[in-house]
Amino acid sequence: MITVHHLENSRSQRVLWLLEELGLDYAVERYARDPRTMRAPPELTAIHPLGKSPVVVEDGAVIAETGAIVEYLTGRCGGALVPTGEAERRRYTYWLHYAEGSAMPPLLLKLIFGRLAPGSPALIRPIVRAVAAKVQAGFIDPDLKRHAAYWEAELARSPWFCGDGFSAADIQMSFPLEAFAARGTGAGPRVRDWLARIHARPAYQRALRRGGPYAYA
Repeated sequence: MITVHHLENSRSQRVLWLLEELGLDYAVERYARDPRTMRAPPELTAIHPLGKSPVVVEDGAVIAETGAIVEYLTGRCGGALVPTGEAERRRYTYWLHYAEGSAMPPLLLKLIFGRLAPGSPALIRPIVRAVAAKVQAGFIDPDLKRHAAYWEAELARSPWFCGDGFSAADIQMSFPLEAFAARGTGAGPRVRDWLARIHARPAYQRALRRGGPYAYA
C-alpha cells in the first residue's frame, strides 16, 4: 500500500490527485499546520528529516519532493500520463522541473514578505511594512507578472502544458497556478480556463475528498 503523508493546503494535494488519475490504491496520513506559524508539525520529521510534505512511503521506501514522487508513480505505472512524442516529452521534463525551480520561489517570497509586517513588533511595523512593500513592488511583483505572461503564452500554444494531451506536468503545475490565482495577482484568461478544466476533472474532485480542506481549489 502507498501511504501519502499529506499536509493540509500544500503541494501534497497534487500527489493525491496524481494517484487518483493513475487509479492506484493509497492511504492518507493527514497533518495540520501550526496555526501560529503555518508550518508543518514536527511529527513529519519522523517520516523524513526535513519534516516537509509530500512524502510517499511504499514497501519501506521513502520518496520526497513532488517531482521525484511524480516520476516514481508514473514510472510505476509504465509511463502513464507521460507524453511519448519527443517534443512533448521535452516540454514535459521542463514543466516538471519549472514548477518548483522557477514558479514557486517568487510565490513563496510574495507570501513571506506579505507576512513580515503583521508579524513584526508594533514599534518597527511601519518600517517593515514599507520595506516589504518596496521589495514586492520592485522585485517580486514584476517577476510574477513575467511568469503569468509566460503561462498565458504557453497555454495559447496548446490546451495543456505539454501539448494537446493532459499529462502529469499539468498536475505538477497546478499548485503554483492555483496559489497565484488565489492571491488575486492577475491570472489571465487562459490560466483561469486551465484551472477551471483541471478542477472539473473527476480525479481532482476525488482527491479533494480524500485530502480534506484545500484553500486553493
